[in-house]
Amino acid sequence: MLCTSSFLFFASFNMIVPSLFPFIRSLGGADYIGLVISLFTVTAMISRPLSGKLADRIGRKPVIMAGALVCFLCSLMYPLLTTVFGFFFLRLLHGFSTGFTPTGEAAYLSDIIPAHRRGEAMGLMGTASSLGMASGPSVGPWLSQTFSTNAMFYCSSILAIISALLVITIKETVEKRHPISLKLLYVSKVDLFEPRVLMSCIVMGLCAYAYGGLFTLMSDYATYFGSENPGLLFTYFTIASLTIRLVAGRSSDKYGRVRVLKISTAMITIAMIWIAFADSKTMLILGVLLYGLSHGATSPTLLAWAADLSDPEHRGRGLASYYIFMEFGIGVGAFFSGFIFVHNPLQFYIPFLVSALLSLIAFLYLWTQPSRLPVYK
Repeated sequence: MLCTSSFLFFASFNMIVPSLFPFIRSLGGADYIGLVISLFTVTAMISRPLSGKLADRIGRKPVIMAGALVCFLCSLMYPLLTTVFGFFFLRLLHGFSTGFTPTGEAAYLSDIIPAHRRGEAMGLMGTASSLGMASGPSVGPWLSQTFSTNAMFYCSSILAIISALLVITIKETVEKRHPISLKLLYVSKVDLFEPRVLMSCIVMGLCAYAYGGLFTLMSDYATYFGSENPGLLFTYFTIASLTIRLVAGRSSDKYGRVRVLKISTAMITIAMIWIAFADSKTMLILGVLLYGLSHGATSPTLLAWAADLSDPEHRGRGLASYYIFMEFGIGVGAFFSGFIFVHNPLQFYIPFLVSALLSLIAFLYLWTQPSRLPVYK
């Protein structure tokens, strides 16, 4: 039920993304297109400490449902917008959804799954969310073209509310819950970061830079090599990522998180170098496929590792810290890769070499850690 809810949630807010760019142009905001994604990411990141605290205090279910309900309300409100300011305010509000739901989901899954099968479970949930992220952008434009843009927003809203309703059917895992009060909305220094998960956060931040950079430049790079449909690269990436998630998760359960991460971070490094020096469309596709495999292995393993390292009483805070580093790495990677590239095809290789260097640092850092680390009980 949790994976089904996650699939619908990710499909809901990704469904509208392709249509948001022409939508903001229709409102007269063509000069601010770069803010469509960045504003969403900013509020997702800053809401993590609060979502982690609330997941530990009032329960996992309310946090999961809160994010889905924000998606439901925001998708309903997009058709009512008439100004650029209103649009970006709504994007800020919409970002809170991904700051809440994934944090609550990961914490809930960590509660109900034994530690020795946690990697497999994270791989399964990652597969569900990735399928939602992949199918949403495909279905959204079709709905918009076949019916109307407003119909697409309403369908997105329906998926979000179904996602929330499904969570009602699962049992809460936090036994000692605090009553909801305004005091819980105060985020102290202690709530900002969980020190136990620092190792996984460092690796996540370094590796996430490559993800942000690749997704920022992938379409331009494909177009440079004469690809008629640059969007196919995203499909190749998603397929490669999905094929390995469960295998990597199970392997991390059996052989240890660090051992799997040593292999996957080495693969990221090789993939970034490969993409940096690609001289044809075929070479670029092979590089993206290799990166998809390495990312698909890294993501569930790091999430399971963060759950392992977290104190069970503060697991929400620990996983929120992990997601903060992930979003920070993606945001920085996207910003600096675009800044370095500046629409000059001769400089394509530079952002990817920077990504390779950071992934290499993550690989070397992992060699300072034991292959098997104790799970906090």
